[in-house]
Amino acid sequence: MSNIIVLGIAGGSGSGKTTLMKNLIARFKDDVTVISHDNYYRPYDNLTIEERKKMNYDHPDAFDTEMMIEHLAQLKSGQTVYSPIYDFTTYSRREETERLEPKKVILVEGILIYQNKALCKQMDIKIFVDTDADVRLIRRIRRDVSKRGRSLDSVLSQYLGTVKPMHEQFVEPSKKNADLVVLEGGKNLVALDMIIGRIEKQIAKTGDVAAL
Repeated sequence: MSNIIVLGIAGGSGSGKTTLMKNLIARFKDDVTVISHDNYYRPYDNLTIEERKKMNYDHPDAFDTEMMIEHLAQLKSGQTVYSPIYDFTTYSRREETERLEPKKVILVEGILIYQNKALCKQMDIKIFVDTDADVRLIRRIRRDVSKRGRSLDSVLSQYLGTVKPMHEQFVEPSKKNADLVVLEGGKNLVALDMIIGRIEKQIAKTGDVAAL
């Protein structure tokens, strides 16, 4: 489907990727499908939950990126796919899946999506959300404690043990693969207007852009 535009949104944990996505979804509404790298964590069901808690989930090997690439290619060709759903409280995948429909705009989201060259090649525009490390840590603490059932000690332990070093080793270097670096994500209204304009220009060729 030549009228589909694939937009990558990467950046460190807590950088503001979700805010940027919400703004784009609010603009393009039913023309958007989101495929999240977080749902493609490997399940490690052969391990106990205590063993799974100790895994490094910020290393590229923690993800089944090959499955994500396959699903993205299918979406681009106009096929419906069923994405796994990851449960952050059990450190494994849920039994149910998420139905993803091919849409005019496909948002690919994740901290490490630019680390994989094959995945990068599937994207038309690659955006990296860049935010101060202290701000990202505060946002991560709030999210993991309130939405993922984690304790403060476990969040800080994971941050110091894997999140911070893996960010420095993999996430930050992958920024060079981005087409556009955006400070503060969806709060950067100038960058947001530029991104929206680029998407509109692409999908307006079919005359199907959602009305403002």
